[in-house]
Amino acid sequence: PEAVVPKLPAALAPDALGNAVPLLDIEGWRDDLSGSTARFADYQVGERIDHVDGMTVEEAEHMIATRLYQNTAKVHFNQFTEGQGRFGRRLIYGGHVISIARALSFNGLANAFHVAAINGGRHVAPLFAGLTVHAWSEVLDAQPLPGREDVGALRLRTIATKDRATADFPAKVATDTGEDYDPSVILDLDYWVLIPR
Repeated sequence: PEAVVPKLPAALAPDALGNAVPLLDIEGWRDDLSGSTARFADYQVGERIDHVDGMTVEEAEHMIATRLYQNTAKVHFNQFTEGQGRFGRRLIYGGHVISIARALSFNGLANAFHVAAINGGRHVAPLFAGLTVHAWSEVLDAQPLPGREDVGALRLRTIATKDRATADFPAKVATDTGEDYDPSVILDLDYWVLIPR
């Protein structure tokens, strides 16, 4: 049959984001327990946040996490075959990289408690055990949710790097042929989070 490629929006519309989260008792929200006083109104479109911390990935932890995600691809588990392959070692599963980047984003986005939608993303380069992941985020959009006074939505772009701190916000760089990612970038993720107002 003729191939059909659906036309999808670049991002999920804000009015489709709040249904999975029950109404919050904002008076009961404890900033001292969440780790931050920053709420929805404290973030501005275009703002960039260096998440400061880094997390080194170890062989055993990435394999355990990958099993929990039920991914059994040999590229992640079989050192016998992968040792003879393109990289000479096992790759870290991309879902694990996303989880690490999201965990690192707590430093700067501590009250962003719910990932409401993943709009898109790209695994830019491979990651291997022994390397350290860093991350930074940019606020792409900030939207109040229709019918909700308790939470708002932030559209974020999170960039993760390997063995490179992110205080200078590495992403794409000019090259001889146009533009490409900085060699340290491993992940470019676009997603919505919900945060108390």
